[in-house]
Amino acid sequence: MFTRLGSLAVRRRRAVLVLTALFFVLAAALGSGVFDKLSTGGFEDPEAESTRAADLLEERFDQGDPNLVLLVTPDGDAVDDPDAVEAGTALTERLADEEGVAQAVSYWSLGSPPPLRSDTGDEALVLAFVDGDEDQVEETVADLVDRYEGDQDGLDVAIGGRDAVFHEVGTTIESDLARAESIAVPLTLLFLVLVFGGLVAASLPLFIGGLAVFGAFLSLALLSAVTDVSIFSINLTTAMGLGLGIDYGLFMVTRFREELRAGRTVEGAVVRTVETAGRTVAFSGLTVAVSLSALLVFPLYFLRSFAYAGIAVVLVASAVSVLSLAALFAVLGERVNRLQLWHRPPPEEGTGFWHRVATSVMKRPLPIAAVVTAGLLLLGAPFLGVQFAQPDDRVLPEGNPAREVSTRLREDFSSRETNAFAVVTADGGPVADGDVAAAAATLSEVEGVERVDSRTGSYVDGALVFPPGLVSERFEGDAGTWFSVVPGVEPISEEGEALVADLRDVQGPVDLLVGGGSASLVDSKSAILDRLPLAAAIVALATFVLLFLAFGSVVVPIKAILLNILSLTATFGAMVWIFQEGHGAGLLDFTPTGALDTSTPILMFCIAFGLSMDYEVFLLSRIKEEHDRTGDNAHSVAAGLERTGRLVTAASALLAITFIAFSTSGISFIKLFGVGLALAVVMDATIIRGLMVPAFMRLAGELNWWAPAPLRRLHQRIGLSESDEPPREPPLPPTPDLVGAGRS
Repeated sequence: MFTRLGSLAVRRRRAVLVLTALFFVLAAALGSGVFDKLSTGGFEDPEAESTRAADLLEERFDQGDPNLVLLVTPDGDAVDDPDAVEAGTALTERLADEEGVAQAVSYWSLGSPPPLRSDTGDEALVLAFVDGDEDQVEETVADLVDRYEGDQDGLDVAIGGRDAVFHEVGTTIESDLARAESIAVPLTLLFLVLVFGGLVAASLPLFIGGLAVFGAFLSLALLSAVTDVSIFSINLTTAMGLGLGIDYGLFMVTRFREELRAGRTVEGAVVRTVETAGRTVAFSGLTVAVSLSALLVFPLYFLRSFAYAGIAVVLVASAVSVLSLAALFAVLGERVNRLQLWHRPPPEEGTGFWHRVATSVMKRPLPIAAVVTAGLLLLGAPFLGVQFAQPDDRVLPEGNPAREVSTRLREDFSSRETNAFAVVTADGGPVADGDVAAAAATLSEVEGVERVDSRTGSYVDGALVFPPGLVSERFEGDAGTWFSVVPGVEPISEEGEALVADLRDVQGPVDLLVGGGSASLVDSKSAILDRLPLAAAIVALATFVLLFLAFGSVVVPIKAILLNILSLTATFGAMVWIFQEGHGAGLLDFTPTGALDTSTPILMFCIAFGLSMDYEVFLLSRIKEEHDRTGDNAHSVAAGLERTGRLVTAASALLAITFIAFSTSGISFIKLFGVGLALAVVMDATIIRGLMVPAFMRLAGELNWWAPAPLRRLHQRIGLSESDEPPREPPLPPTPDLVGAGRS
């Protein structure tokens, strides 16, 4: 198949390049506007109890958890001064009349309830619920922030709340992306010049990376017309588009130049490059795509969006590398070496640095494997104490206006009014006042509840403390009723999660659905953990099948999966140590919250696992090629590492540069994403590929390439090989010579 693809790229080189150019123009024209089509949400399970509670609250009562908070400070006056009362009331009425604002209430419109006034009496709150889908809410919030923030008739207005925070997150990410690209692209080009020594060869991987990024932008733009897509997926699109495009280009260009040096004609070098490096790129891309596809099992479209973006960018990068780049090779020929700044001949076979590393490791494989395994497990130990939470205002940099509002709400107001839980009756039928009062009283007795507001008044510790008034009118409706439960604990915390569980355990005269931020966190964690075994099984099974098809062994896939998990354990431990516990917070400029975003470790696992397999496929392909030629296991491992070690190191460094560029983001979980994946890539390309792979392959010996007879016959029918020589018939599985391996 790959021989035919290589021949096609040579014969139809101009047609392939014209189609590639047309694709780029189309992708750039249609995909460049993708930012305006993406959403900042996607962290909730649409089928969860908290989501159903929010939907019923909006459908039946035209209410919702306040997603916009105006922190109002009168100019030099207390909030109860006549001028402040008049101006505050007018501000509330004007906001309530805005298009897209379903409701706006304030300290002044509700009869001056103390929870909406600061402890010092010089600040008050206006709470608004902006309705519509996420795109409409984003547009409305952006407009309101522009028009209401600042001086408003003698009132200083600062705007915060959940959707104001995520509006700022989206705006920040857009500017962060431009900064990350301005850092990554020049550094990448410089590094490529250092690797290749010439300008023409160095520019070719960027050709693939650019096509991959714009192709993925086009895919996301088209997908956003039929489903929700998260704006955060743009970061993955850019990072993986540049990174994988450069990786694949690096391996293709290197192999093409190697074949030219070996004396092949241009046409023969192109075909051989596609047969070998092209096949490896295709299998590698398929492995990465399959790992990312596991994210599709989760109901949170935040996670699914990364699958959309990652799969699109990998497929485009693979296709462009195998076909478009091969056609460009056919046009360039020997000119691929033009504009050479210096020439560094490859080391003689058996004398390179990575050959010496592999040989040294294989002399003492057992102690090296044991020491490295223990070290990686030790690095991963902090992950045993991981805590999860949803993103809040603290993901924004200090000084951001929306974050400053949240900080002042925590410090200046003793009541957590803006974090109240909405508890809705599940049945839409009428509820008697007696049942409402009984339910409200029972809810108020739950440990961790500060107050419960209902249509029959406000309750504390089971007793009515405020009779029905203006505050109570919002609980009236034609179908059922609802309650506002003000927590006495930090909502996004272990105590907040425990409070949700206790509220859901309440037995009363009516069935209740518990919503709010803490409930959403509980439901999101449950949705992720419930589907985590399925996602892990998909990744493991698909990886096993693909590696078996590539190499005809059942041992190599199992070894690769175990080593990848070991490597990721250390990476996740580092992430907890840095981002949860806050070591290095000053250097990276973020605020540690004592928890990680719930979905980020799952996201990082799927991406990093796929990228680890990317390098595994490159290394094993050369080892298998050499083993098919010589049948010598130790020689094949050393030769394979020698031929790919420099390239894998360069590729991982280039990919790490791309990911590290995202650590400059102002959003803390984007920093986590960038730093974590950079660490995972570097650790995998050095410790795992340089030490663990040679050690384990030396210990296993010929067992590396063993498969049961039925599977061996299956591979002979449907598997693919890139070697010129016919595959050697593997012997029966021997007993690994552990003692001899340790002496050699």
